[in-house]
Amino acid sequence: MATIAARPAQALDRHPNLPGRSYDHLFFSSAALLMLVTVFVGFAPSYYLAGVFRAPLPSPIIHVHGAVFSLWILLLVTQTSLVAAGRVDIHRRLGIAAFLIACLMVVLGVMAATVTLRSDRLPLSKELLGFYIVPMSDMLMFATFIYFGFRARRNAAEHKRLLYMATTALLVAAFARWPLAFIHRRAFRASLVSDIFLVALIIYDLFSTRRVHRATKWAGSFLVFVQLARPLLARTDAWQSFAGWVRSVGH
Repeated sequence: MATIAARPAQALDRHPNLPGRSYDHLFFSSAALLMLVTVFVGFAPSYYLAGVFRAPLPSPIIHVHGAVFSLWILLLVTQTSLVAAGRVDIHRRLGIAAFLIACLMVVLGVMAATVTLRSDRLPLSKELLGFYIVPMSDMLMFATFIYFGFRARRNAAEHKRLLYMATTALLVAAFARWPLAFIHRRAFRASLVSDIFLVALIIYDLFSTRRVHRATKWAGSFLVFVQLARPLLARTDAWQSFAGWVRSVGH
């Protein structure tokens, strides 16, 4: 969630004619707001405008998951805004809470995906078993980026990019609910559309330092690899058997 500690000033001195990181606050704050809008548009009909906790969701776990997910997005906006306002002291204190919330999100994300898989409202099918890989792999990516982002909390540039990518990994669920026919309920296409945030980060890296930051490179590569691999893995007998076993445990 944005920066925790500033990088040494010498890092900018090597490139005095570059725009540098003077636009970091603007970019990451604006991106956080766009992520907030993305989530609101996606979940407004079924959740936010449906009364939030009064929304007709299939399980209490889904309600809790939605509330904590929403809290994460609001925290992202708050944290980037605090850094932009120079209140790094408050940002640091909230950072520990944000990390704990992120850990809770992983647990709730897996639980919500499993509850949906086991729902009697959804008939057993290869598509249902295959789709289970989408939220599970989203949680894998999110947890990975959060872990390394927390480890890099004293490296401002790396930290903020990993938290940015962690949130990007979650946006497929929102984009897949946008009222646009080519992505609505189409997880693979929604994943590709969510990569617009990755592209934006790459462009910003090139603009600000004329090179793509290493965190952007490895996190972006991992994100795209998982997005491309999961449709293939979802159709394998191994995954179908695993997801079928998970579903059967709850019945």
